[in-house]
Amino acid sequence: MPVVTLPDGSRREFPRSVSVADVAASIGPGLAKAALAGRVDGRLVDTSFIIDHDVAVSIVTERDAEGLDVIRHSTAHLLAQAVKALYPDAQVTIGPVIEDGFYYDFAFKRGFSEEDLRAIEGRMLDLAKQDLPVRREAMTREQAVQLFRDMGERYKAEIIESIPKGEEISLYRQGEFIDLCRGPHVPSTGKLKAFKLMKVAGAYWRGDSHNEMLQRIYGTAWPDKKALDAYVHRLEEAEKRDHRKIGKALDLFHMQEEAPGMVFWHERGWRIYQTIQHYMSLLWRDHGYREVHTPLLVDRSLWEKSGHWEKFHDDMFTTESEKRTFAVKPMNCPCHILIYNQGLKSYRDLPMRLAEFGSCHRNEQSGALHGLMRVRGFTQDDAHIFCTEDQIQPEVSAFIDLLHRVYEDFGFHQLQYRLSTRPVNRIGSEEAWDRAEHALEQALNSKNLPWDLQPGEGAFYGPKIEFSLRDSIGRLWQCGTVQVDFSMPGRLGASYIAADGSKQIPVMLHRAVFGSIERFIGILIEEYAGAFPPWLAPLQAAVLTITDKQGDYARSIAENLAKEGFRVETDLRNEKIGFKIREHTLQRVPYLLVIGEKEAQNGTLAVRTRTGEDLGSMTPQAFSERLTQEIARHGFFS
Repeated sequence: MPVVTLPDGSRREFPRSVSVADVAASIGPGLAKAALAGRVDGRLVDTSFIIDHDVAVSIVTERDAEGLDVIRHSTAHLLAQAVKALYPDAQVTIGPVIEDGFYYDFAFKRGFSEEDLRAIEGRMLDLAKQDLPVRREAMTREQAVQLFRDMGERYKAEIIESIPKGEEISLYRQGEFIDLCRGPHVPSTGKLKAFKLMKVAGAYWRGDSHNEMLQRIYGTAWPDKKALDAYVHRLEEAEKRDHRKIGKALDLFHMQEEAPGMVFWHERGWRIYQTIQHYMSLLWRDHGYREVHTPLLVDRSLWEKSGHWEKFHDDMFTTESEKRTFAVKPMNCPCHILIYNQGLKSYRDLPMRLAEFGSCHRNEQSGALHGLMRVRGFTQDDAHIFCTEDQIQPEVSAFIDLLHRVYEDFGFHQLQYRLSTRPVNRIGSEEAWDRAEHALEQALNSKNLPWDLQPGEGAFYGPKIEFSLRDSIGRLWQCGTVQVDFSMPGRLGASYIAADGSKQIPVMLHRAVFGSIERFIGILIEEYAGAFPPWLAPLQAAVLTITDKQGDYARSIAENLAKEGFRVETDLRNEKIGFKIREHTLQRVPYLLVIGEKEAQNGTLAVRTRTGEDLGSMTPQAFSERLTQEIARHGFFS
């Protein structure tokens, strides 16, 4: 008689073996209908899973993150079933869940068209409406290989042949379709209510460019139509906000094949870049950081000592000179240790905070490059804090305060926090890991921050906290990080004299807020759709004349505002004022200062915003005060 313990601690006793579906039904008909899968002693299983001994059980529904994964995985199978029904010659390969959806790879000589996608999606809807039961079957490895060979599915047979002998093979059948899968899956296809096929792309079999090219169909799936429609809207909004399109329209930057993965910053884009750098430099100074600058080329021997050469040399750019190999630095940390090592350090010198806008280069695969978001040449707002173990928690707490300040100043108020703990392969004592993980956990808890645990996801040298910001259309961007490093300082000879006179190795905290300035600017472009707040806008105001007669006055206004530190340009062209206003509005200039005969005579400005709001007539001094206050309100001068 199995006893089932539910998440609320209550217990249910059953007279005989029961399925997860039976447990859900015993709780209530609503839960029985909503059940997609279950967790039995922490293991995710189908609702048909049989329970024959005492266990802890929770029912997984579409409200759970695991439920959404089950829906998407099952929809991938529904896609494969529809493809096989419409195109029997197509061979199925793999179909995993990915962020926001799924894909399935097919071997199909003709290839799929947009028209094919519409037909496939239509067949998927039909199969979902049939509410076909989804049942798990088990076979030996040899039986499964023979089954798929008999079906002409050589790719599936090859996958199964790579599974170690003796393992039970899990298969799922729905209607006439059967597929290899560990599961779990929804109880029936009727649970799949909201999905959409997105696009077709090429993909190599097993990800190897030496293998044949397959057809990859991407799709998305959600619990209901409302969630699906919201996702499609986010995609449409993201398309409008694409930083590459806006960057070109606003003349901020460009990229080209002569320097793949490198950014050509134009004047206006470089203004944003410099504004961000200046902003962070001021914060570093106010928070006790020493800003430094280190070489771009460093001898291979340093990277070997630090451990980077063994792990990352394939991603490094290298050059030869006088029979020595130099690497273009892919990160800044070893160079900061070399600065720390100049001169004897005492415990009284700690913590020591070194910060740098470090120019780094990594030989990313050309197919992975994506505008400003994934580049080969980038600048990190990199800083390293050398401290004692006792100083880890207060230093991390202080960093979290700084990070919050920065993100709020840039308009990001929703953050996600993840604590990654010790991996299987690691260095350092268990006691040191205990203290480091506790310090990071304590820093998060002292701020009353909600955080998720990522067991085993820490670096080999220490645990870390990852900070992700949520943008205005709901996307998460992982930018900030703070990592505890027990390894590198010792490898590169860093030490300090402790209070008892002994020689000790400092702990090094790796920390960044932006991560990559290039990527952060890409995120900002998409967050604001190019309409930057005045403190960040590359051009804060444009002075527009109605006729040539106002030229001298317009130039004097622009010159005086520029002397006060504002970014201002004049538009004295012989064009209609409506044309000028429209053009500068499209350029997302925050303020348009219109000057006609009346304004020139009265020494005033007619002030408009880029949104079309008419702020009326102002003196140049009044406008200057308004702009100053608005910039200060967004944090730049506070």
